[in-house]
Order: sequence, then structure tokens, then C-alpha cells
Amino acid sequence: MTDDKELLPGLIRVLDKILTWLALILGGATLLFMTVFSVTNVLIMRKALNNPIVGAEDLLVLSLVVIVALSVPLGARTGAHIEIEVMEGYMSAGFAKWSKVAVKIMGFVVLVLMSWRLWYAGDTAAKFGETTQQLLISYGPFYYLLSVSIGIYAFVLLLDIWQLIRSDKVITLKVYGEEL
Repeated sequence: MTDDKELLPGLIRVLDKILTWLALILGGATLLFMTVFSVTNVLIMRKALNNPIVGAEDLLVLSLVVIVALSVPLGARTGAHIEIEVMEGYMSAGFAKWSKVAVKIMGFVVLVLMSWRLWYAGDTAAKFGETTQQLLISYGPFYYLLSVSIGIYAFVLLLDIWQLIRSDKVITLKVYGEEL
């Protein structure tokens, strides 16, 4: 049986690879769609032919939701989210470590609640008629996607807490200059 020290860093590496490839492939495909579709709609259909694509705004807004959902967990692993460390220089190392752990635990609780409520919103989206304005695409699947994304972010915070307790620092995913 492998011990805790071998398992979790391996788990972190696997998570990093999955998040990176999902963001690159799905995020890249979504961004390509948004670029081609918005250029086609605005420049060709609207300006040249005076006949914009019906529901184009709906598709572009939903594409933005997909981009955000894909970027949230990867941003958590790369340390891209904002942290304000104004007081850390005035704290002892031990107090700074445990205050980070406490803040991450609070963040974890909030993210679990958010994930649960987004999943619930996905369950009730059809019941309450939550759809886009023109194409009437249900928001349900997008709530589910955001719920999973926030859930992964909560899991990343658990890994951060484990790293902080174990080694006093969080090793983030480096996206520039390092091979995955």
C-alpha cells in the first residue's frame, strides 16, 4: 500500500494534467467558436448582409459561461486568484500558516455550498423556465457545469490545506516554462 506522501503528489500531478488539457482543448475550442461565430455574425451577417444570426448573443453568452467554468479550477491550481497578504509580513510564521489554513477552510465551506446550490439550480432550471431569451436554451446544463467547476475548486482548496499543514507552503501549477 502506498503511503500518503506518494499518493497525494501523484494525485496533484494527475489533476494538474487533466485541468490543463481540459482548459486547452475545451477552452480553446470554445474560444475558437466564439471568435469565428462573433466575426461571422457581426462583420458578415450584420454589417455586410444586414441579417444577423438569430440567437447569436445567446450562444456567445453561454460560451462565456463555459470559458469561466473551465478556467476557475485551473486558476485555483496556478494561483491566479487574488490573495491579499497585507498583514502576512507582520505575523509570525506559525500564525501566518494557520491563518491561511483557516481562510482556506472557510473558502472550502463556501465553495461546497456554492457547488450544491448551483447543482440545485440546475435541477430546477427547467421547472422555473430558466432559458436564454431567443433560442430558449435551458440554463440547467450550464448550472451543472459551474457546479462541477466550483466543486473541483473546493477539492483544490482541500489539497492546498493538506500541503500547508504538511509543508507550510502550497506548490502551485506552473504554466510557463515547465513541462507537465
